[in-house]
Formats: sequence, structure tokens, C-alpha cells
Amino acid sequence: MIPFKGLAPQLLRANPSDVAREIRALFGDRRIEEGRVTVAIPPISENGYSVPMTVEVESPMTAADHVVRIAVFAEENPLPDVARFDLGPDAGIAKIQTRIRMGGSQRIVAVAEMNDGSLWR
Repeated sequence: MIPFKGLAPQLLRANPSDVAREIRALFGDRRIEEGRVTVAIPPISENGYSVPMTVEVESPMTAADHVVRIAVFAEENPLPDVARFDLGPDAGIAKIQTRIRMGGSQRIVAVAEMNDGSLWR
């Protein structure tokens, strides 16, 4: 008789290199500057399935200077590419509020793409 060798389920988690790969896949090898982007998440959440998050980008949101896209990544979620938001000058303000699922305390990375092609973290 052959003993049964079952597979035990394992938690899948991304890591910082997965986030870097996802950012590169979305934005290529363009340089990402530090600044202009603020991410706000509570330090502790009662429910990891629904964690409130706000991402705000310093931008006048005019036709000449506005945010085109905001992408959010989580370093330890099973899928590191958490959310993407398309914006434009008609948005009026470069601020998004949503809820995300988080598998524990981790680093969140938000990248804003401006209409001139610059990227900010």
C-alpha cells in the first residue's frame, strides 16, 4: 500500500522583488522620483479584508499638469498589484480613497504617473 502524500495549503505572499517586477512591467525602466505621493493607512485594522486607504498626489490637476494614473502595490499580498486608478484634469483633485485587503502588516507602495511621463513614489 502506498501512503497518501497530500499537499498542505500554504499562504502565498509577494515580496519586495515581486513589487519591483510589477512596477517595471507597468512603467518600464523609467526613473521613479521620491515625493509628491502620500499614502495613509491605519496602523492597525480590525479586519484585514477591508482596510481603508487614501492616496493623495500633489498636483494642480490642470490640463498642463495632472496625474494620469495611480498604481498601488503591497509587498506581502498574494497579488502585489493591488489597484490602479486612471485620473485626468477633470478629476479636480488627485486623491483616491478605497478599501483594500491586506494579509498582515506590510509596506504599501503607490506610484503616480504624471501627464509629462514622470513617475513619483
